[in-house]
Amino acid sequence: MSVTASFDLLLRGGRVICPASGVDGIKDVAIRGGKIAAVAADILPTSAKEVVDVGGKLVLPGLIDTHAHVYQYVSGRFGMNPDMVGVQSGVTTLVDQGGPSCMTLPGFRHFIAERSASRVYAFLSAYLVGGLEGHYYPQLYSPEGVDIDATVKAATANLDIVRGIKAHAEIGGFARWGIRVIEMAAEIGKRADLPVYVHFGQLWGLPESGANGEDADTILTRVIPLLREGDVLAHPFTRHPGGFVNREGEVHPVIQAALDRGLKVDVGHGSHFSYRLAKKAIAAGIIPTTLGADIHGYNTHVPAPAGTPDQHEDEENHPFAGQAKFSLVQAMSSMMALGLSLEQVVPMVTSNPAKMLGRSGEIGALKVGMDADVSVLNEQNGRFVLKDNEKNEVIAERLLQPAFCLRAGTRFDAVAPILPQAVAA
Repeated sequence: MSVTASFDLLLRGGRVICPASGVDGIKDVAIRGGKIAAVAADILPTSAKEVVDVGGKLVLPGLIDTHAHVYQYVSGRFGMNPDMVGVQSGVTTLVDQGGPSCMTLPGFRHFIAERSASRVYAFLSAYLVGGLEGHYYPQLYSPEGVDIDATVKAATANLDIVRGIKAHAEIGGFARWGIRVIEMAAEIGKRADLPVYVHFGQLWGLPESGANGEDADTILTRVIPLLREGDVLAHPFTRHPGGFVNREGEVHPVIQAALDRGLKVDVGHGSHFSYRLAKKAIAAGIIPTTLGADIHGYNTHVPAPAGTPDQHEDEENHPFAGQAKFSLVQAMSSMMALGLSLEQVVPMVTSNPAKMLGRSGEIGALKVGMDADVSVLNEQNGRFVLKDNEKNEVIAERLLQPAFCLRAGTRFDAVAPILPQAVAA
């Protein structure tokens, strides 16, 4: 190899797709000093110290998971190891949704964001308690558990890692406290000038007193007027009451109106993802903006920390129940199996989330001078079974699986034990 090599690494001969740059074709990607140095066809192999043949693979901007739960240990069984769901799963950037609060953000910065190989941001919890044990105890999430001033102060003082606010609009909370909590969360987002990411679909069981006059199917209609352009509606394809598809099996007409005025949609795949309802929503023209995996300790199989809850009271039907293994890359395959094209799906995990985070100049693209965050995926053609937790199955004719990624030029192979395996039809 030449001693005057211009580049540290050359990814040679893959299909490079970069929506932000308008690039889609067989090209080489050259890395120098942890940065993207060139994206072009037929870069001389002798110009690099190391050459990796990625022929037949997809070479994408580093994937961005917009719905992660990685406040490990602090959030009990719920929080995953960030690098397991990040770089070891082919994903370079994670957005923790509601793990840290204004009280626990310093710990999140020190122990998670600063120590992970993966790039980690947070949507700060609107609640003082944050995501402890995955919102397991509903009594901690009342309006009395929200401090607007403290949360705005924490968010605006930490904008390098805090890129939004996380809140919930679902029947379990509405039956207890009405709409007040989401009104407070919307105020936090407005004052901090950050997007609010709103969980829809039942999270908590009803109190003993029942629904108290609340109706899950009216929550969307009441909440959307509180939200601003750029705010995010999450879990459009949830199998739980209160999602985009009502109990009559119809997509709420308010959704298209919300999209028309600039609200965004994040899949937030998770264990509550339903192929049955996703087909209906997509057929109605609801195309997600971003695609978060929503992997956590209750919906994937990892050892639980000692002393954390074994199960919820109703193990079969609780909202966290999850048997079908999934990942961000598998969620990309799910979207394609539902009829979306690869060219539609790639922006959902690259350029679109970069815009959502206000970081388009730093991540989500393969542009010269940007950090060399790159995800390399294998693409298999055939017939593969994808299954959700309603036991619905779809057949994917193209299956994507992570091969490796580069995080600022450093290679990480896709070795996470949580990654699903291909199941042939």
